Amino acid sequence: MLHKVLLVDDEVYARKGLCNIIDWEACGFLVPDEADNGEDALALIKEQRYDLVITDIRMPVLDGLELIRLARESKTDSPAFIIISGFDDFKYAQQAVRFGVIDFILKPIDEHALEATLIKLSSKLNQDKLVQHERNYLLNSSIMTSLIKGEVSPQSVATFAERLGVEENESVYYIFVEVNDIHPWRHEKEIPTQKQQLDHIQAAIRDYMKVDKETYLHVHRNRYGFVVSESQLIPFSGRIDPFAKGLQQLLSNRMGELIYIYVGAAVSGLIQLGDSYKTAKDALLYKYAEDESKTVVYEQVNKDSLNHVDLNGPLFKQLEEDFEEHNESAMKEDIKALFEDFQTKRYVPETVKLAIHHCVSGVMKAMRNVQIADNEFTTLEPIIGWQDLNVSLGELKRLFIAFIFEASQVLAAQRRDTLKGGIQKIKSYIEANFHENISLKSISGQFYMNPVYLGQLFRKSYGIYFNDFLLHIRVNEAKKLLRQTDKRIYEIAEEVGFSNADYFVTQFEKIEQMTPTEYRNSLM
Repeated sequence: MLHKVLLVDDEVYARKGLCNIIDWEACGFLVPDEADNGEDALALIKEQRYDLVITDIRMPVLDGLELIRLARESKTDSPAFIIISGFDDFKYAQQAVRFGVIDFILKPIDEHALEATLIKLSSKLNQDKLVQHERNYLLNSSIMTSLIKGEVSPQSVATFAERLGVEENESVYYIFVEVNDIHPWRHEKEIPTQKQQLDHIQAAIRDYMKVDKETYLHVHRNRYGFVVSESQLIPFSGRIDPFAKGLQQLLSNRMGELIYIYVGAAVSGLIQLGDSYKTAKDALLYKYAEDESKTVVYEQVNKDSLNHVDLNGPLFKQLEEDFEEHNESAMKEDIKALFEDFQTKRYVPETVKLAIHHCVSGVMKAMRNVQIADNEFTTLEPIIGWQDLNVSLGELKRLFIAFIFEASQVLAAQRRDTLKGGIQKIKSYIEANFHENISLKSISGQFYMNPVYLGQLFRKSYGIYFNDFLLHIRVNEAKKLLRQTDKRIYEIAEEVGFSNADYFVTQFEKIEQMTPTEYRNSLM
């Protein structure tokens, strides 16, 4: 930012010459105003904010030194001064030093010497402004923290009101500005820093409210809070709703980001600002319920109920089934219905987070069951990491769809690879575990396959139904035990996987056309 300069000289040609010989912008300055006498210059200094005044000493009405003295007395933040004079008078130089003048330059002006002085001064002014800005920010932060916590005395409110640019007892609102969808996984856009966001928001508020003073923004980790007073709403018909909606649109257009605005309830004076802050926090709960407008005014929505409980199971169950079957069109419809539920049933953000976490955990558990590692997903980190960020419903849906579809594709690829030699693995698994309580359903879960599909695949591969195959293995093992041991029938039944001895005898007879006892006797 360029520093403002006021040129003061009763000779117009001297002023114009000074304007032309110096590259002001390169030195960090601009010259918006001039004055041809000290009295007019003093009036400008009182009205405007200048960083530097360059003045001649000998002028009508009010000379340069008197101008400096009166300016110092009238303003605590008076500008820096450089004196230009055609008179090499030691008395003037002495007095100038007492007034804290930056430099005393003789005419004719050496432009190189003046530019060197200006560059040095510009650097110092930049540093001073930075230090002062930090001090003001820390003080304003302390004030705002005290106000929203209700830790201020009535005597302090007047001072705080002046700093914040509002009247002490007028109605005020606390407002949150929330910048959304700024995260490391949006490859198409550069991520703005918090400082850049602050600067953009402050500039937009200043232009929107048509004020010169910078509005203080209080940083709440990932949101920005500020105060708007009743008098500041006069250009907006005294209503907070059009003010908030207009600001949301302006910020979204200027920043190229998705902005949400949350407005707390009006309170009577800064002393009650904490109550407005609390209701602004309550307004945050309506984020996804009021997603279309991107503007939540607490006094308009506080009577509308919200849903804090987790979602019912059918939607999740249907999505899980379509995911397993790799039915992409059905998955799209499931996710569409899920996100419509978030909005129409007015779920609070925390419940939406739990719902997404539930879905993601279920998918990841299924993937680990078939030995698919987490690092095989590029979309896993975003769908886990978003919960600590400000993410719109639309962006959350995009991240979720990307994750579900990638997971489904990885699973389908794994399934294709598994099927190449997988059915043999399943057959070997049955042969090794026939004595356990296994079934088509338990095996399909073990290999993460649909049980109906597995049954069909098994019959197609081996020309026999799964249950018949399992029964033949068990009966053959029972025959072996009948031949080689003297174990009792019920012991053999249990050993080959039958929990009921009578059922074992029935099934054995069905296959061998004789009972186990008859089979053993026939061997003798």
